[in-house]
Amino acid sequence: MNYHQTLDYIFSRLPMYQRIGPAAYKANLDNTLALSSHLGQPENRFKSIHIAGTNGKGSVAHMLASVLQQAGYKTGLATSPHLNDFRERIKINGKCISENYVVEFIEQHKTYLEQLNPSFFEMTIAMTFDYFAKEAVEIAVIETGMGGRLDSTNIVTPELSVITNIGLDHTRFLGNSIEKIAKEKGGIIKKNIPVVIGRYQQETFDVFKQISDDLNAPMVVADKLFSIDSSGFTEYQGKQFLQVNIAAHDGNSKTFFLDLHGLYQGENLLCALSALNKLQQDRKVNISEQDIREGLSNVVGNTGLLGRWQQIGDNPKVICDTGHNPDGIQCILKQINNTSHKNLHMVIGMVDDKEISSVLSLLPSKASYYFCKPNVPRGLDQKKLALEASRFSLHGNHHASVQKALEAAKKDADANDLIFVGGSTFVVAEVV
Repeated sequence: MNYHQTLDYIFSRLPMYQRIGPAAYKANLDNTLALSSHLGQPENRFKSIHIAGTNGKGSVAHMLASVLQQAGYKTGLATSPHLNDFRERIKINGKCISENYVVEFIEQHKTYLEQLNPSFFEMTIAMTFDYFAKEAVEIAVIETGMGGRLDSTNIVTPELSVITNIGLDHTRFLGNSIEKIAKEKGGIIKKNIPVVIGRYQQETFDVFKQISDDLNAPMVVADKLFSIDSSGFTEYQGKQFLQVNIAAHDGNSKTFFLDLHGLYQGENLLCALSALNKLQQDRKVNISEQDIREGLSNVVGNTGLLGRWQQIGDNPKVICDTGHNPDGIQCILKQINNTSHKNLHMVIGMVDDKEISSVLSLLPSKASYYFCKPNVPRGLDQKKLALEASRFSLHGNHHASVQKALEAAKKDADANDLIFVGGSTFVVAEVV
């Protein structure tokens, strides 16, 4: 098989949560452990940092990987989902896994995979760990897929665990309360392994404290160490940066420049800095202040991160963002309100196994809407979305595809208007 035939095999023969939703969810680690044994437990042959959370875990993962890469470490990065190419999920020093490796892995292990019948994510993580081990990465930054306790990534014993924040998402699988979701995410905390919590939340603190105490895992809360004095945009050498002024609670103040433009990245920065600080304190890594600064100002360049408050058009300005749950949408709306524009146009698509009313209830009624269906089997029919949105006084036309919706928005918008594209990762994947 060539690469494209291999992808067809992966996507069609193996269940994938992204495509088919609940049928792909596995409520145990049996297949993951079996694959690990089959491959010789590759996850034990490299150091790792393990990251969970509802929002921000991808951005924090890319920040950490960028800094470690800048410091000279051969750095693996495992994230999900991908936007354009499956290989985005598996990178070393910002470079995607080769097509040949993907093909060879499937060909070499196809018989065993068909006997075991793992999920898409179980198989992908097995491939990831195998690749990192064979390529002798020095440290890997590993983002969970969904949850934590039963996530396929949760067979690693990391140098550090990180949990960014907790919000309501994937409630069908993780629980219908913040506390229940926190318990699932807290499942990545390991015995005697320190954990950084990105955001202090009253509902989750006691959950994480109990788990960490039971496992003798030292716990640090990022926004108890650092706080944001101010943030805003600045230009340097013709490039725009997010300038974040940080106050450390020991009295020191520092300024960082990020090439990520979402204002919400300030919170993610606090989490990343706390993680780096803990790794340095425990002498797990050797990185300089300059490595941190350069790594944070080159996250996109070093890692190829896409879809976080990313500008994809001018006159009118077109912005896309993968935020799709209530917490993420609130962050996006805050930045929309801080972005100069005359009229707002919203290109919105969603998937049909999400509880969408909690998101629709947050969206502004004073906007023109272009409802669309992302091109995946789980995509919510644009007519159904438009009908549901009308219950929240959100009105506009519906379109058969993301591209048609965006084209219509561009046609309607003036040069000083703002077009936002989002609602689902799969919508953003079609425009970046």
